Formats: sequence, C-alpha cells, structure tokens
Amino acid sequence: MIAFGPVPSRRLGRSLGINNIPPKICSYSCIYCQLGRTIRMRVKREAFYKPNELFKEVEGKVEEAENRKEHIDYLTFVPDGEPTLDINLGREIKKLISLDIKIAVITNSSLLWRKNVRDDVRNADLVSIKIDTVDEKIWRKINRPHPSINLKKILDGILRFRKDFNGRIYTETMLVDRVNDDEKNLRDTADFIAELSADKSYISIPIRPPAEKWVNIPGRLSLNKAYRIFKERGIDVEYLIEHEENKFTSTGDIKEDILSIASVHPIREDSLEELLRKADADWDIVERLKSEKELVEVRYRNKKFYMRNLFKKLDNKKR
Repeated sequence: MIAFGPVPSRRLGRSLGINNIPPKICSYSCIYCQLGRTIRMRVKREAFYKPNELFKEVEGKVEEAENRKEHIDYLTFVPDGEPTLDINLGREIKKLISLDIKIAVITNSSLLWRKNVRDDVRNADLVSIKIDTVDEKIWRKINRPHPSINLKKILDGILRFRKDFNGRIYTETMLVDRVNDDEKNLRDTADFIAELSADKSYISIPIRPPAEKWVNIPGRLSLNKAYRIFKERGIDVEYLIEHEENKFTSTGDIKEDILSIASVHPIREDSLEELLRKADADWDIVERLKSEKELVEVRYRNKKFYMRNLFKKLDNKKR
C-alpha cells in the first residue's frame, strides 16, 4: 500500500502518508532510525511506482477520509526510505496539487545538493529537512551516509534550496546522548539553522526503538541547553519529544491499516489497542500478524512497540 492514514503527526496535524519508496532504500543508515538499519543503501534516483498509480491510490484514500468526515492537513511523503530517491517525485507532487490539500516532504536532505531534486520538491507546500549536525565526523557517526556523498555539498544544497523555495521549511535535529549533544556541536548546528531562516525548528529525541541498541536519549540538562542555544540564535524552536496522541483511524481493513502504519511508524501498544477498538477488532489479529512474521514486537524504554517486518516485506517483493 502506497498511501496510509490519515495518522496523527507531531508536526503536521492529520497527515495522509505517502510511502513512495520500497523498504528500506535510503542514502543514510541512521543510528536512531525507528525502522532499523538500511537494507539497500542508494544515492541514484530510480522510478519505483508509476505516478498515475500513486495518484489514484492517494485520491482513493482522500475520498475515504472525506466519506468518514475526517480532516486531512497534509499529504506527506514519508516513506520507508528517503523520498527524494524517487525520480518521479516532482511529477507526483504536481499531480497531487489537484486534490487541493497541502503537500509536505520529509527528507533527510542528503540529495538537496542536486538541482533536479531541488526542482522536484519546490512545488511542495512544506519541506522538513534533517540537520542533526554540521560536523563531518559526527555526521558520519550519527547518519552513516552513503560513502559517495559529503556534508558540505549537502549544507550548500540546503541553503540553495532555501533561496528558491517559497513554501515553509522546517528543520529537525535528532539529539543522541554523547554523540551530537555537546555544546560546541549544538552552537554550530544552531548557527547554520539560523542562517537558513527556517520557519520552525524541532529538537527531537529517539522516542521509538532505534536501529542501534546503544543509542540513548540525552538528559534533561542537554535538552535544555540545546533549546536555549537555538533560542539565542533567534530560531523558532520547539521540542519534539512526546508521542502522538492515540488518534489513528481505521479505513475498514484493519490488517492493512496496521501494516501500512507500522511500515513507517512503529506503533506503541496503547495506540494499537485504541486503533483496534475504533475498528471493533480484537488483539487476535496482532498475534496472527506476529505469527505470520508480518509484525515484530519490540520493547523500548519499558514500552512495547509494533513495527512492520521490512525483511519479510522485501522478500515478498522478490517473489
């Protein structure tokens, strides 16, 4: 399923997700990624889905939401991997404009140094850009990028994009304890974001199970220090450190709903229980998906999360 939701978004309200990248094709393999390590590291752009196919599926989901009287704030490209690896992204955005709903792209920013990528995302209403650090050594440790790309080109590309883009730009900085939360790194990162003149900047922490077990959430003092430093630079900054409220909705196919959401958004146990309640379904379906190895249960910070088994999904695509 390409489109899923709408789901609650901490940044965007009610978001209809668009999963335009098969699992898990990305230019990064971030240590904190909630989907685990990258399965296929790529920087070459490819065609994954036909633009008409993607449009029809999104259009169908919008109609379903309208029939249920559900509001959608954004159509959001937030896939299993990096959305700008999709060579058809620009065409897809232009087609979706006809639905008269704002369009957002959530990107790790690694390909914004390419003009064709900047051109493709220019027609979105909002672009959320990842900036975890501006230090090359720290960047390689935290984001674990494809070896062919370098941070300076990416940062230059972000600034070029800002000059040509008329929509809203958000930034997200994921802080990991003892990796990128020291004062010097925070000041350097804040200086760059201030130069970017982002409309909103978020400081986030790994609240869902990370790719690497050794990843830890920074302490309160580090978070307060980061917030203060960003504020001193005149940045409109907010914390992004809480889970979404339990406002997931069912389309009527609860199995597909669970798998679609869990592909890009590990679901906390209480949120999954609420989704089942709204669909008038019971926990047996979760146990069945686990036994079929479609769904994986993981424990993180004394809470249970349920995420899609992307390796099983990848195997099915190969058959």
